[in-house]
Amino acid sequence: MNNVEDNTASNNRLRFAGRVILKALMLFLLLNFVFAIWYPLPTLAKFSAYNVLFPGRQRLPYGDNPSKAYNLSLYNLDAMFASHELAGRVKPDDEFRVLVIGDSASWGFLLEPDQTLAAYINDSRAMLPDGRRVRAYNLGYPVMSLTKDLLILERAMQYEPDMIVWPLTLESFPYDKQLFPPLLQNNLRAVRELIQTHDLSLDTKDANFEELSWWKRTIVGGRRQLADLLRLQLYGVLWAATGIDQDIPETYTLRQEDLEADRGFHNLQPPHLQASDLALEILSAGVRLAGDTPVLLVNEPMFISQGQNSDIRYNFYYPRWAYDDYRRIMSEESQRKNWQYLDLWNAVPGSEFTNSAVHMTPDGTRLYASQVLRAILDVAKSSPK
Repeated sequence: MNNVEDNTASNNRLRFAGRVILKALMLFLLLNFVFAIWYPLPTLAKFSAYNVLFPGRQRLPYGDNPSKAYNLSLYNLDAMFASHELAGRVKPDDEFRVLVIGDSASWGFLLEPDQTLAAYINDSRAMLPDGRRVRAYNLGYPVMSLTKDLLILERAMQYEPDMIVWPLTLESFPYDKQLFPPLLQNNLRAVRELIQTHDLSLDTKDANFEELSWWKRTIVGGRRQLADLLRLQLYGVLWAATGIDQDIPETYTLRQEDLEADRGFHNLQPPHLQASDLALEILSAGVRLAGDTPVLLVNEPMFISQGQNSDIRYNFYYPRWAYDDYRRIMSEESQRKNWQYLDLWNAVPGSEFTNSAVHMTPDGTRLYASQVLRAILDVAKSSPK
């Protein structure tokens, strides 16, 4: 009799456990279903401990060594901007707000947050004749692509800029570079809206682009994105305590001095670069997007080699023929379209470049910033308040 009772009790426990597991599974599936329909990720991304519990970051989050840099690369634009100091500041009446976009040279690769182009502009404590203080914000982001810059600019316009500073380099102009950055490939809807709004000659039907499928809208499918949002907040505590947002090695390989005897630039060969080879339409779109806000286009400084084959190439990126044609095209296009354009291609000595032809030392960046600041003040004085 006891055996029968034991078996009955055991069966009851198994049935109870089975019901619990089934209910938990059904609840889990229901939660995933509701999450996919509601898809609260964009809303969740806007809630941030930055600018509340600890200061906003001085540059957009980017990094591949989170344990040492207290930073990470994620592709949620809402979360990226929510973590930035710009999101936590109501614009003061006496501030002349300058947003600096661009590539890793603007972001500040191998530079501390207070050694970037934007930081050195702020160090000048410059003021306009009307009493407004020039205050620059670093919205640069690594990987060269004008379309990536345009995406960030589109999101940044809500922060009431008085001027946009847009550093450029030729490597950002080829059409095969435009949709390359992961930031674009993980923001398909926003990129398509930009393309449609500005009638750009770009095609997002690329296998690398991330379609937001039903599965990726679920908790399970979107667990990486959810984890990144949480990690960004957690790293904020360590970042606020240390000020470290980039793992800068003590030693690194210097920019290349001796070059290959290669005259090619992407899939192009000499003798001439044509305006149609460059995504100039992206610059036009950016100027239109800015509306009445003046845009200062800056051809950023680059390393000019004195080594082997330097008569053929300026540096690792550029053969001389292509870069010379690019400078000519930009000058002509700026005059034709009345763009504010500053060409600083050779404004920084070669000794002030670090691991690439566009990354500068603190001293090189300070020199660069002083020349950009002069142009900012000139443009600002000629623009209505």
